[in-house]
Amino acid sequence: MKYQTINGHNFYNMVVNASNRLLEESEYVNSLNVFPVPDGDTGTNMSATFKAAVKEIEGLNTESIAEASKKLAKGALMGARGNSGVILSQILRGISKGLEGKTEVNAVELAIAFKEGSNSAYKAVMRPTEGTILSVIRAASEAAIETDVKDIVDLMDVVVNAAKVMLDKTPELLPALKKAKVVDSGGMGLYIILKGMYDALKDDIKAEIKDIKPSEAKMQGAQGTEDIDIKFGYCTEFIILADASHADKFRDDIIPMGDSQVVVGYEDVIKVHIHTNDPGAVLAKAVKLGELSKIKIDNMREEHREVLLSKEEYNLKNENKEEVIEAEEKKYAFVAVAMGEGITNIFKDLGVDYVIEGGQTMNPSTQDIMECISKLNAEHIFVLPNNKNIIMSANQAAEISDKDVRVIPTTTIPQGITCVTMFNPESEVDENEESLKETMSMVKTGSVTYAVRDTEMDGIEIKEGNMLGLIEGKIKKVGSSYCDVAEEVLSEMIDDESELITIFYGADVSEEEANEFAAKVEEKYEDLDVQCYRGAQPLYYFLMSVE
Repeated sequence: MKYQTINGHNFYNMVVNASNRLLEESEYVNSLNVFPVPDGDTGTNMSATFKAAVKEIEGLNTESIAEASKKLAKGALMGARGNSGVILSQILRGISKGLEGKTEVNAVELAIAFKEGSNSAYKAVMRPTEGTILSVIRAASEAAIETDVKDIVDLMDVVVNAAKVMLDKTPELLPALKKAKVVDSGGMGLYIILKGMYDALKDDIKAEIKDIKPSEAKMQGAQGTEDIDIKFGYCTEFIILADASHADKFRDDIIPMGDSQVVVGYEDVIKVHIHTNDPGAVLAKAVKLGELSKIKIDNMREEHREVLLSKEEYNLKNENKEEVIEAEEKKYAFVAVAMGEGITNIFKDLGVDYVIEGGQTMNPSTQDIMECISKLNAEHIFVLPNNKNIIMSANQAAEISDKDVRVIPTTTIPQGITCVTMFNPESEVDENEESLKETMSMVKTGSVTYAVRDTEMDGIEIKEGNMLGLIEGKIKKVGSSYCDVAEEVLSEMIDDESELITIFYGADVSEEEANEFAAKVEEKYEDLDVQCYRGAQPLYYFLMSVE
């Protein structure tokens, strides 16, 4: 096929085909993670982000490439997961900016849009690292600008080839990639997207959005079969195509009509979620603001009866557990990200308002964080990501929100718990923000997990199945026993200034094993306080902190 211009319909097929290809290859992209711990989730995060983007344009029938790209970018922005997903959302945001106001574009205009995508991605990263997805989009966009081809299929061919050349160079730019003999995983994800877009245009593919299989969606089974009282029976979700400035008033209007209200506004879209007994009344109020889209009403009582027969309905269980929004405004509120029932309960016991399930291998999206922020009636909201791969999504949520949201860039669970413990509700918000950032820097964190592949890092030979001891995310110890490795990690973390050791044992460690290990630590460091808690976190046998 030959195309001198492309419009919204062509663009739709290009990005949907790209999303499908990335979904198919997401596990392969995950496997390129150079770090041998079980958290290689780049492919999962990028695929989930792009899937959220194309879901936003599902069924869209428009000639305008500007309209299609704007909705795509908005979906990616809200659905962004992990650093790779946030960067991808910024690429799409920049491309949308470059296509603004256009019904169709020629090769020159599309090349400019790709360059805008590259610029936007680089601006989103505080310290851009070459040899990553950033290098790939930059090389692709520069090649697009420099070529003089007129046919857009030929342009996309140039873009894909330039992306592949740079992708193959990433090991030369990042020594860790070269040592692991892999290319950058984020760059590979982007290459798959660009190739999918090219193939759709070249082969005239009329793409349909593929669904993620349950086994790929990282869902947990519903726990228990106890009967519950569902006060409001219809889970109602929809989008209002209206000015986002109306979101707060609409949220106030529907508070008496149900519970679990979530009303999120962004530009010209308001997304609504509510559990109610009268969906019609809610929709009648909504239609006064603007046109309604993507209306979804589920009978939760009927669905729950099915859950009692089958433990596969994870989302329903979570929705039924949502807490009613506190009506009275308070000065401070907290949102934290955590994995593991025990750690979640610790955060809640410390007064954290919402704990989002997530962490290694399961990064929450910008929208997940936004929805928690939207539920809170507080003057100031602190978000604790507790994982370096969630900080960008949290920052993006804070940027979108019209509330005062402060992200404390915690990278570990112990940092987050210490921050909540040391928080002073009597202090002013700026003072608290500064104090929490200082507090988190005083917490040393160690962990023990297992190796998922053979490799060598920093002169340490690692075999698949080895126990790995990490300090501040860097592999320091390797062994065959997680208790022995944990002891070695602690010995390197403890110094003359140390006063407190905190141990969180994971889902694969028995209470007896944990108590024996804690007793051994207490005996070895008799001058230090030792605390041991059930974290029940997956993947990590121990999370430990020294303060």
